[in-house]
Amino acid sequence: MLARIFEAGWMCSDRLSPRPFKYAPPLGMPEVVFRDDSFLVLDKPAGLLTVPGRGAQHEDCLASRVQAQYPAARVVHRLDLATSGLVVMAIGREMERRLSIAFQQRLVGKRYIAVVSGALPAEQGSVDLPLIADWPNRPRQKVDLELGKPSVTQYSVLAYDSTSRISRVELRPLTGRSHQLRVHMMAIGHPVLGDELYANDAVRDAAPRLLLHAAGLVIQHPLDGRLLSFAVEPPF
Repeated sequence: MLARIFEAGWMCSDRLSPRPFKYAPPLGMPEVVFRDDSFLVLDKPAGLLTVPGRGAQHEDCLASRVQAQYPAARVVHRLDLATSGLVVMAIGREMERRLSIAFQQRLVGKRYIAVVSGALPAEQGSVDLPLIADWPNRPRQKVDLELGKPSVTQYSVLAYDSTSRISRVELRPLTGRSHQLRVHMMAIGHPVLGDELYANDAVRDAAPRLLLHAAGLVIQHPLDGRLLSFAVEPPF
């Protein structure tokens, strides 16, 4: 709950207090939440790339760590560097194909937990704003009502602290655009705490990391069609 954030001293009563947010992911193999002969579900820590970036300094990533133990594992979707939580990796090319189709066709249910600035206008709501890459400012994305791709996020408020003026929310993306949750929350005036790309200085510096976590996945097994549900609580 939010009390863990307040007790840790990340907030003060009259403003969002600055904290350093440089962090490094823990070393070693990420936690395996589920494994069988078809796919793996892993809990990616914040600060770890899903796939390698450009340059030798960005070779360390979830994929390389997992493939050192499971050489046939293949990435089928990604989380941002700063986002923690559930990531699926297929075992082998055929499972990669089947699972990639499931994600592309939006057959996978996704649930995120975030801590955002301010009080949202309703306990439940939906953000329907089209998104497009902000090319001069990559990797940033932006709302573009004319050229943007359809993007929808549903939200539910889990808790609100009136003293620190922050909300803990559940976010359910109905589409899978890059940075969708972060841009949508910023666009309605409630950026995610610790967001280096979309928050103002006070909100950005209010947490030592981006407070966004992929907490739940519901997916059909690629072989037998069983509906499987996975959940990992956020570390904040």
